[in-house]
Amino acid sequence: MASCFSEYAIQVSDASCSSHSITNHSCISPNPIPSIQNSITSLYKIFLSTKKNFLITATWSKNTTTNQGLTINFGEENNNHSSSFKLNTNSKLLRKKKKGHKYIEFDNSKFEIFWDFSAAKYSTNGPEPIDGYYVLLMIDSELGLVLGTTISDEAVMKRLKSGTKLAKSSLISRREHFSGNTLYSTKARFSDSGDAHDILIRCSGENEGLKSPVLSVCVDKKPVIRVKRLQWNFRGNQTIFVDGLLIDLMWDVHDWFFNNPASSGFAVFMFRTRRGMESRLWLLEEKLVQKEQEKLEFSLLIYACKTP
Repeated sequence: MASCFSEYAIQVSDASCSSHSITNHSCISPNPIPSIQNSITSLYKIFLSTKKNFLITATWSKNTTTNQGLTINFGEENNNHSSSFKLNTNSKLLRKKKKGHKYIEFDNSKFEIFWDFSAAKYSTNGPEPIDGYYVLLMIDSELGLVLGTTISDEAVMKRLKSGTKLAKSSLISRREHFSGNTLYSTKARFSDSGDAHDILIRCSGENEGLKSPVLSVCVDKKPVIRVKRLQWNFRGNQTIFVDGLLIDLMWDVHDWFFNNPASSGFAVFMFRTRRGMESRLWLLEEKLVQKEQEKLEFSLLIYACKTP
């Protein structure tokens, strides 16, 4: 895919100000309902004080009204030597398992998981709770990962206040799968100390009075790129600034236009922070995990299925 990119297609835009060639209405949709988020996968790297490191993958998924849950993988994803923990978080099922804890042995370390979804609140467009829940991961008695914002269990709070060591953790990548129309809305934090930013991706078409499809991307409601004649510019990349960081933005919507009409092809959008003056922008997808382990840049990948 990298062979299709032109070095002359790169531009630098600032998310804090719009380019003169992009109107302020680039990302305003006549239909404000975004596509449905089917799954969210976040990859973390945990650094213990004992110098041991672990890759932790947390996947929120929602396939039907009764199949919604969280899967945590310890070790590299799809590795035969990894271990996993699964929990159905649907409010109508398994009410007794909405709160609890579990021990798992992996790679000569003890993993302890605490969770409470009894008061979890969800949005209508995604599988991940937005409030009222927590998931805590202890690794060898060190606090390795915290998901959620509400810790209501007094026993857990007492344990955390009793001198528990805090392991260092870093979010390396986030993958999101969408299905529905061509409007995609999400949030992303491009550095551990940065703010969360609203990201809106939209493809406008002939049904809106345009001569050809146009791709627009906004960060915090400010347009950063606008790609005209998308059926001919179906692959490309540009560079934007967010929080003082260089972010490489890539799009590949080939399958939207040229895939078998009987199937629903995926478009791919990728945001990746760039380190220093690194010149090589893109990697083959199968090498992404290896690079993530080496440099800890952040990557946001959005897989978008356009359904009829």
